[in-house]
Amino acid sequence: MDMNKIDNREKKSQNPVTLRAGLYIVATPIGNLRDITLRALDILKSVDLVLCEDTRVTHKLLNAYQISAKVQLYNDHSQDSRRDSILNIIIEGGKSVALLSDAGMPLISDPGFKLVRECLEHSVYVTSLPGANAPLAALQLSAMPSDRFCFLGFMPSKSAARQKLLAQWVDVKATLIAFETSPRLISCLEDIKNILGNREVAIVREITKIYEEVKKDSLGNLIQYYSKSGAPKGEIVLVISSAEDIKTSEDDIKDMLLEALKIMRVKDAATHVAKLVGAKKSDIYDMAVKIKQGQI
Repeated sequence: MDMNKIDNREKKSQNPVTLRAGLYIVATPIGNLRDITLRALDILKSVDLVLCEDTRVTHKLLNAYQISAKVQLYNDHSQDSRRDSILNIIIEGGKSVALLSDAGMPLISDPGFKLVRECLEHSVYVTSLPGANAPLAALQLSAMPSDRFCFLGFMPSKSAARQKLLAQWVDVKATLIAFETSPRLISCLEDIKNILGNREVAIVREITKIYEEVKKDSLGNLIQYYSKSGAPKGEIVLVISSAEDIKTSEDDIKDMLLEALKIMRVKDAATHVAKLVGAKKSDIYDMAVKIKQGQI
């Protein structure tokens, strides 16, 4: 590739460009600041206003590229009057506005959908500048099947809520992706094992950063490992194998029944677990009865 062409392109990107009034949804790096796109830099240098979750985080990015821009806070908890004000800036003022999250693509478990929805309802021009994205990067690094996948967002903080959420995905034949925090990782893995079975899971953390790591194993082995070594630090993405890939041992089924019997009748627990592991209900029911009677 001609390096002169690259240099010329970079010089050109240092100059502001003329933008039409509207909302520009800009993806930002999830760790490494060099993962910003040239187009994103052009937009950030040219918009009239930058909306962000945390001005400190956004200023760090802008300062790294010598960008001087007007920055204001915005999130989905902002009052309706705040969104009305932004719409007025775009519609009446004819201004261009960029929407950023702290890391990755806005709206993907980050603020923005209310503002985008209202912009579209008022026929405001809206465009996306794609870029770094933690769920998709984690899916790539996990080497899990990527032809079908579902993003669950942040896992609930309470075990009961996590189990209720996970129960909705038991039969879904697709790779599942979710965010989790370090302090809740082990309890979350235990809930996944109890509800979804002993699936294979990739724990992907610190993506694009110095300590980027992928640890992939069965849930049982991962729980044992982290119980001994302690939960890993940093931002974590869980990539969970599909329902069709599960391999369940008799011990796993027993553990699942023990957990289900805490909150269900024998018949319901057997139906739930049989459906989960793809086994005959009669076989699972017999095991559930023996567990209930203390025979196994």
